[in-house]
Amino acid sequence: MACAGRASGRQRVSMQEHMAIDVSPGPIQPIRLISDYFPHFYPFLEPVLRVPDRQAMLAPAIHSAPQLQPNPEAEGDSDDSTALGTLEFTLLFDVDNSTLHCTAHRAKGLKPPATGSVDTYVKANLLPGASKVRASQLRTRTVRGTREPVWEETLTYHGFTCQDAGRKTLRLCVCEDSRLRRRRRAPPLGELRVPLRKLVPNRARSFDICLEKRRLTKRPKSLDTARGMSLYEEEEVEAEVFREERGRILLSLCYSSERGGLLVGVLRCAHLAPMDANGYSDPFVRLFLHPSSGKKSKYKTSVRRKTLNPEFNEEFFYAGLREELAQKALLVSVWDYDLGTADDFIGGVQLSGRSSGDRLRHWCECLSHCDRRLELWHLLDSVPPQLGD
Repeated sequence: MACAGRASGRQRVSMQEHMAIDVSPGPIQPIRLISDYFPHFYPFLEPVLRVPDRQAMLAPAIHSAPQLQPNPEAEGDSDDSTALGTLEFTLLFDVDNSTLHCTAHRAKGLKPPATGSVDTYVKANLLPGASKVRASQLRTRTVRGTREPVWEETLTYHGFTCQDAGRKTLRLCVCEDSRLRRRRRAPPLGELRVPLRKLVPNRARSFDICLEKRRLTKRPKSLDTARGMSLYEEEEVEAEVFREERGRILLSLCYSSERGGLLVGVLRCAHLAPMDANGYSDPFVRLFLHPSSGKKSKYKTSVRRKTLNPEFNEEFFYAGLREELAQKALLVSVWDYDLGTADDFIGGVQLSGRSSGDRLRHWCECLSHCDRRLELWHLLDSVPPQLGD
């Protein structure tokens, strides 16, 4: 074999010669680089073979076992890479007012991707949420120029019931505000998730939890219809397929014996689905008492601009005896106002003697007790209320 001259560095050989190399048998030696024996071949270059030192191959293997050496580049599972900092916050579930209060206190030990100071804020989401992410998304103000920001700001979710506490999870993300530094939108610096079923009603609970990396879940097969679509995305997509929520509305009912009719109060809405391109809606509420005739059977509130959590606090009156009202149905629908085009339907609810659950209970208790105001949250249906016979 033509072995002369190969010990002095690299030498170009043909494929036939490379495959015909006879490796002399001997003690097994640790291979430092596998490419010494199996190099990469490229179509535009001739194969290059790097021959190891012959003296090292022929030397007796006194220590044949390879020595483990520390890897200077740690993987993503090491303690240094997963220690993204901590977040201190307090949660309070107010059952009487159907609200969830989240107070973001401070963060410690944040590790932004770039060196130097960072401008951060806290973003909160309820999972599973409404059909669009922004419908249940709240955020704090931005604290600039520090890796240990202090917010001391309370985020409030209205219309939060005991059923929500049993099945929802609160996700908190510490994000970098790229708008102040004219950068592209960056992924969160860290996030955490708290199952709300652990909360005790009307009792505040403080947390100091380490931040984690953003969780990704596999895209459901029903949504993976377009070629080139990402296989992984945030878990809100899976929650969106599971159940689409259009929002909820807080209504008050009271039968006034003095005026001889029903007082309907439209107090507020929460977590409405955004219908406009800017991610918001211009909501208003329509009321219709069926069957009835005349203008006194239809009302609508004023329009609240660019919001998903509008507050109305408007009251309307329907005259009639309790026996007559018990045979009727109150149709409440929430719409998005559009100038020059048809209004978009957001969601609706129907209260009558044929309803079920909280809707039936709200309607019957109102007509059973005079001069007693009853307030209750109702989930909005994604289809308009149907008029019965």
